[in-house]
Amino acid sequence: MILDAARAAASRLFSPEFRSVFLKTLGLTLLALVALWFGIESVLEWLAWPWLQTFVPGLPAWAGWLGAIIAGIALAAGMALLIAPVTAIIAGLFLDDVAEVVERTDYPSDPSGRPVPALHALVLAVKFFGVVIIGNVVALLLLLVPGINIAAFFIVNGYLLGREFFEFAAMRFRPEAEAKALRRKYAGTVFLAGLVIAVFLAVPLLNLLTPLFAAAMMVHLHKAVSARELV
Repeated sequence: MILDAARAAASRLFSPEFRSVFLKTLGLTLLALVALWFGIESVLEWLAWPWLQTFVPGLPAWAGWLGAIIAGIALAAGMALLIAPVTAIIAGLFLDDVAEVVERTDYPSDPSGRPVPALHALVLAVKFFGVVIIGNVVALLLLLVPGINIAAFFIVNGYLLGREFFEFAAMRFRPEAEAKALRRKYAGTVFLAGLVIAVFLAVPLLNLLTPLFAAAMMVHLHKAVSARELV
């Protein structure tokens, strides 16, 4: 069930039906990342270097170049960590578009889901952003604990991403309380599906598409779970 949902979602990512939402998400994400890069770089130049000169006077000229190189490396590392949350908050605004494409093309005979209201969609986007931030911060802290290391990244993100994206897909057809109850009933299945999403998230560049893949996958998973409930 999980692998079938993952394969179906992956096959849709670059399909003509997905092209519009894919380009919107990718374009806005890249614009946001470029704006963040220049914004953080400006803040570093405005605060860090004058602060260093104040506390360590008489620095040679080459120290400025060295500081710029170090700041650039730190900035690049920070941007790598920000890719996932920035993508999450932008793609969160288009999750209904993803779900509608999947429902229309793969389940044409089924009733369509109800779009999440605009304000609720914005709340969901911010929530996805927070979930990804918290998940990655916790995972980074756990990386320092011997015996846990990289597994922490997949466990934390698998649980949080699986939970949030499944509930989103379910809420297009069910009240929020019922969607949460269904997720708890199939907690193991949802967690394993979340692990697949976490693996997707761990691949550089491909992680830009994580929210789109996750939303499409969970639409398929919710359909499979709902069919099982009827049986």
